[in-house]
Amino acid sequence: MKRKIALLSDVHGNRTALEAVLADAESKQVTDYWFLGDLLMPGTGRRNILDRLNQLPISLQVRGNWEDSLWRALHGKLDLSRPSHLYLTRLCHFILEEICPEEIDRMQDLPLQVLTEVEGLKIAVSHHLPDKNWGRELIHIGEQADFDRLFEGNEAAIAIYGHIHQQFLRYGTKGQLVINPGSIGQPFFLDATLRQDLRAQYAIIEIDETGLKDVDLCRVAYDVEQELEIARELQLPYYEIYEESIVNGIHHTHNHDLLREISEREDYFASVKEFLRDPL
Repeated sequence: MKRKIALLSDVHGNRTALEAVLADAESKQVTDYWFLGDLLMPGTGRRNILDRLNQLPISLQVRGNWEDSLWRALHGKLDLSRPSHLYLTRLCHFILEEICPEEIDRMQDLPLQVLTEVEGLKIAVSHHLPDKNWGRELIHIGEQADFDRLFEGNEAAIAIYGHIHQQFLRYGTKGQLVINPGSIGQPFFLDATLRQDLRAQYAIIEIDETGLKDVDLCRVAYDVEQELEIARELQLPYYEIYEESIVNGIHHTHNHDLLREISEREDYFASVKEFLRDPL
């Protein structure tokens, strides 16, 4: 039985990009969906994204590092003296305007890695490494030994992961295939010329009775200005950080100087302290 599986990763709250990707996948008669993590934050999507995913035949899902950050922010486990942690906590406050704490807690039940089999083809799926959903080990120029970790303790012929916001194919030392579908909400490129194309990214794998019939690395245009208009209407925290990421492909999640400047200007520390005193 042939299956066409959409690989969705790193939406990061970009609801407009997600809708464009889902429309494209549906037009290509995808049969089911695998989600590789990092669903919410720092974009505009909240309840609407959760509701949209609940409408899909998602047969596999793993937990990303932003799910962990959201949970840690919810439970006051971040250091607010660090600008990046204050940033995450303020975004959590934004998420909680529509999503209840119990839903965030349930995301912690998602696994870091899933081993599955389709038509006899064994596949390992994770957000990043099998036991670690954050870090830089699997960037495009990462060490071969780190990519081989995707196949440790399993007999998978294919490993699929997200996290680095870049589409590519490569191989493990023993010839296993590694697939990254890229990022729906925040594509990333080091090269300035490539960075001019920030269309939403995802992938479709087609598997039939013979094996892996096709890998399609897809890019889908979406209305960036519409997404920014939604962000302005919602008064999205750290709006300029989000705008820079989806317009220019420049990401400031760890730019502490800029985050501190915005936090002080908007007095986010005071609002976050009030939120932590009474999160509901």
